[in-house]
Amino acid sequence: MSTRQPLSDGTSLHHRAEGPVTAPPLLLGPSLGTSTALWDKVAPELSVTHRVVRWDLPGHGHSPAGLIGPGATVADLAALVLALADSLGLDRFSYAGVSLGGAVGLHLAVHHPERVERLAVICSSAHFNGSKPWEERAALVREEGLAELAKSADSRWFTPGFTVPELVEDHRTADPDAYAACCDALAAFDIRERLPEIGAPTLLVTGREDPATPPAHLREIADAVPGAALVEIPGASHLAPAQCPEAVLTALRAHFDGGAKRGMEVRRQVLGDTHVDRAQARQSEFTARFQDFISRYAWGEIWTDPTLARRERSMITLTALVAHGHYDELAMHVRAARRNGLTPEEIGAVLLQTAVYCGVPAANSAFAVAQRVLAEEDEAAG
Repeated sequence: MSTRQPLSDGTSLHHRAEGPVTAPPLLLGPSLGTSTALWDKVAPELSVTHRVVRWDLPGHGHSPAGLIGPGATVADLAALVLALADSLGLDRFSYAGVSLGGAVGLHLAVHHPERVERLAVICSSAHFNGSKPWEERAALVREEGLAELAKSADSRWFTPGFTVPELVEDHRTADPDAYAACCDALAAFDIRERLPEIGAPTLLVTGREDPATPPAHLREIADAVPGAALVEIPGASHLAPAQCPEAVLTALRAHFDGGAKRGMEVRRQVLGDTHVDRAQARQSEFTARFQDFISRYAWGEIWTDPTLARRERSMITLTALVAHGHYDELAMHVRAARRNGLTPEEIGAVLLQTAVYCGVPAANSAFAVAQRVLAEEDEAAG
């Protein structure tokens, strides 16, 4: 599901939310001079597995210009992002950002680690080549506006011959004062000494042809952040999500879909490769999101919770399936219970318990199913 929010009320960042409201939240931050449109070719795909929230910088897209002023810092922008997350009820979230949006992500990971689940920093830096270039650009924009600067956007953002007209228009129509305040934030930003403090799993993505934040800037972050991974995208310049969306999407999926990956591993361990392979082979475009839901929530969160052992979870699952008469599922979970260490005698004891609390007819059907499955298991073993 995609929802485009109305213009901001003047006190908060404009945002656009996509994906199931129950999915893990993922915030996407923009580059200077762009809007939520930067993520148009990536966000819809990410929203299959996440609640994706894209936001506009102050004075860009539909965000009010007055949210920041001269002398603004990345910390100010990060505070606005946290206020947005609070308004959406997001206590903890994953985050990906490009350039200035990436700097916001680094600040959040260092100063608000309790809020950031996983982090991806794209075509960005822990510092932006010193303050002077940004101070000069801020002064130029405050004096002359953005029309002339926007003419060189393509050369700063993309490789020769490539453009995204919508993003260039975003650059041209941004509020000059807010744009200059964002330049102030870039001028003052330098978080290099704090990088080793980042504890969130971190991915760095760099465009090999990026002149604004060359690969060396991302390597510097990767070398400093414990356990960080680095992906270089050939042929990509500064706005990699717009120029090379497939490559960026592949990298982000691998980084942010850890719950689904872990869930699939547990699903195979409990149900067996044969069953899971059969389910995957039957998967269609119509059922893909449901299968992902099962992998992420049932197997990636519930079955991986260490509070209960898998033996105990099997006992609970058998009881619940008998109670609701789901005998096809019961057969599958009798096999799973054996993989989880339950003996035939223990499975029988569970089903006998259901006769008291779920009814004798239900238990009678359950015993018939279990007897058939256990006989098949014995035959296969023999």
